[in-house]
Amino acid sequence: MKLLIVEDEPNLLSVIRKGFAEKGHDLSAALDGNTAMLMLEEHTFDAVILDVMLPDVNGIEICRRLRAAGNFVPILFLTALGSTENIITGLQAGADDYVSKPFKFSELEARIHALVRRSTQEHKPLETIVIGDLQLDNRTKTVKRGEDEISLTAKEYRLLHYLAKNSETILTREQILDNVWDINFEMNTNVVDVYINYLRKKIDKPYKEKLIQTMKGVGYTLKA
Repeated sequence: MKLLIVEDEPNLLSVIRKGFAEKGHDLSAALDGNTAMLMLEEHTFDAVILDVMLPDVNGIEICRRLRAAGNFVPILFLTALGSTENIITGLQAGADDYVSKPFKFSELEARIHALVRRSTQEHKPLETIVIGDLQLDNRTKTVKRGEDEISLTAKEYRLLHYLAKNSETILTREQILDNVWDINFEMNTNVVDVYINYLRKKIDKPYKEKLIQTMKGVGYTLKA
């Protein structure tokens, strides 16, 4: 794997670089946000390990800029800001995963492998999924209801795509977390519910037919 690590603590950066280098991966590093942005403009990476609190441009802003520019490289936030609110902020900015400091390197490595594997699978050409008047084209990551194109964040799209692939199947919050975020959250987290509400506002609220259904005490399903 070709990885970019953006971390302003030299000692921690050295530990992470050493760990991945010993596994045979190609490592690049940046100590500040501006350097990271330049490297991301000039090079292609399989994944980015990104600190939030950085000099110049913070990690949240870097993530937002990349997604706005259409760059969907897998991003894992590595930060000491580990509250549920901070996690949601990072994921809403377009990140794919979130690891709080302190951490075990084995977990960080496993998370990165999962992100790269999933990204590779998602970029294979797939058929358009149609549920009622809802259409998802996974090649272009576009979503429509009827003739209306609906703008989604990367994480919202991933959640909707997972629901659509499993249309009419009741999915638990645990299944959604495992397959959309690859994160083992505490079970009392409400991040799934938060993102379901984001989707409902865009996918269901403006339309007569509601596609996202809540199965009380179990989870969610998407069906016409």
